[in-house]
Amino acid sequence: MKPSPGIPFLIRYILVCCAPPLAVYCTKRVLSATTNIVLSTWFWVVTALLSGPVLYSLHVWRKFRGFHLRAAALGAVMPIELHGEEFGNKDVLRGILEAFITGYPSDMFDMGAERCGSLFQYSIFWDLSYGTTDPNVVKVRILPATRTRSSVITCCALHQTVLATDFANYEKGEIFHHITNSLFGTGVFNADGDLWKFHRSMSRPFFSRERISHFELFDRHAETAINKIKERMRSGVALDFQDLISRFTLDSATEFLFGSCVHSLNSSLPYPRGLSPYAGKTEQSPSERFAYAFGKVQHIVAERPRLGWVWPMKEIFKTSTDEYMEIVDGFIEPILKDALRKKEQRSKEDRFLDEKESQENETLLDHLVKQTSDPAILHDETLNILLAGRDTTAAALTFGVYLLCQHPDIFKRLRDEIIEHVGLTRRPTYDDIRNMKYLRAFLNETLRLYPSVYSIKEGILPNPDPLGKPIYIPPGTPISYSIFNMHRDPKYWGPTAADFDPDRFLDERVGKYLVPNPFIFLPFNGGPRICLGQQMVLRQFAYNEMSFFIIRLLQTFSSVSLDLTAQPPDTLPPAEWKDAPGRKGKEQIFPKSHLTLYSFVSLPTSGHERMNA
Repeated sequence: MKPSPGIPFLIRYILVCCAPPLAVYCTKRVLSATTNIVLSTWFWVVTALLSGPVLYSLHVWRKFRGFHLRAAALGAVMPIELHGEEFGNKDVLRGILEAFITGYPSDMFDMGAERCGSLFQYSIFWDLSYGTTDPNVVKVRILPATRTRSSVITCCALHQTVLATDFANYEKGEIFHHITNSLFGTGVFNADGDLWKFHRSMSRPFFSRERISHFELFDRHAETAINKIKERMRSGVALDFQDLISRFTLDSATEFLFGSCVHSLNSSLPYPRGLSPYAGKTEQSPSERFAYAFGKVQHIVAERPRLGWVWPMKEIFKTSTDEYMEIVDGFIEPILKDALRKKEQRSKEDRFLDEKESQENETLLDHLVKQTSDPAILHDETLNILLAGRDTTAAALTFGVYLLCQHPDIFKRLRDEIIEHVGLTRRPTYDDIRNMKYLRAFLNETLRLYPSVYSIKEGILPNPDPLGKPIYIPPGTPISYSIFNMHRDPKYWGPTAADFDPDRFLDERVGKYLVPNPFIFLPFNGGPRICLGQQMVLRQFAYNEMSFFIIRLLQTFSSVSLDLTAQPPDTLPPAEWKDAPGRKGKEQIFPKSHLTLYSFVSLPTSGHERMNA
């Protein structure tokens, strides 16, 4: 059994703290043995007690002074610092944690941007980090968390060099790996260098358009989900749409990726507490336990970096993710063992799938076991891709329906386009979806306002001010950027940035804002680490899955609305949000986040099915 992250952390820092007093004690012994110098016991006690804090203070001073001297020598500057009022910036740490747990997803970056501008530095107990909400900064380098050597970036270098030529110098780094290892392991989302290339080369060939267009799979699970909605409407109890759509995406993703559907939609849906005589009687199925555990692990992992470098202190006696990862592994490992067993059996029988059969029936797991039989690699890779294929799509669909509830005019226009292309009953094809321009604009606008991955770690910075000096980046500095904030910034999207308006992806605003700087819209990330592959999985599988479900939903129902009375109190926006600027003041639900954005959305039991249903 692996030790908790807190034990090695505690041992290491106990040794570090003991070293200076031990050095003082050794000095006293040497002086006593070799000289006639006699100093009082109090002198040695005070010196020993102060030695650690004094040496650490000198270390911090020397480190930060070195950063500024190096920046000056290179003709660069450090970004403005987000200062706190308390020792070690404890108030800044508290603000970050409050924003994560009870605040709006943009609050932390709003705090930094308001006080320091779109590019800022902050330190928690003297551990330096950078943050930015500027897409021109993000354009330089996407996603590795730590700069491996010092650098100076100017706006001229921003537009072309690093994405193509300097990728290897930007890594997620050891700190990021340590934080996320209990979830991602050595998977593609947690790998650097040759290991990242290995994972990428394993998975990428599988994702082709021919394999993505599995509309029969979408149709089967969408039909089950919509039948669940009808069933709940007949029972007179509100529906948790986030839960329903998470089941739909989980069933679709597991069948598509592993060839083994968990059939979570076959289990009973949860009831709102206090609103139904059935409340509290629903037991969790294995698939529900998996979904809950997967969400808890993501929440724990996302909270760790917000605690700064002292996060292992919260996990002294046990690793917080272990309890939930046992449930996750209990779901995944039998599937992996079965795939390896089938591979071994085929090998013994000297029987292999022919090319046509392989193309038509091969799952991602089938493809991966051709590359390796290492259970750890298979476990980490499949879990990484399941996160991308399930949680992000579920979040986008949840917020999409939430926005349709708020905008009945957009609902009507979208439904009219759907009926024009496929009518009220016909199953859409790939070409149908490709030709529904307003549907694509609707999905893009949903992903703009509620990007599934809202804050990402990465590693380089130019000066947002083209007239300013370039920004110096010390080696090993973690850097984060907020897609959530960038997607809502009027500087990049115009004065209506806070409004939900799918037409912005169809009219002249595309040429005015998006075409000159595509990095203002990053629902799937960008650069060499662009999600596997933007052209394949997320732009085909995820877009097709989201499109297919929205089409089937709007073919079936002529209106949707929110049932705020069924919302648990902690899923409603706080009263103080009402007068907040931008989108925050318009929210009717509470968007939350772990590694992906999510929320709780209840639909009423009184809906309107299509007239000829």
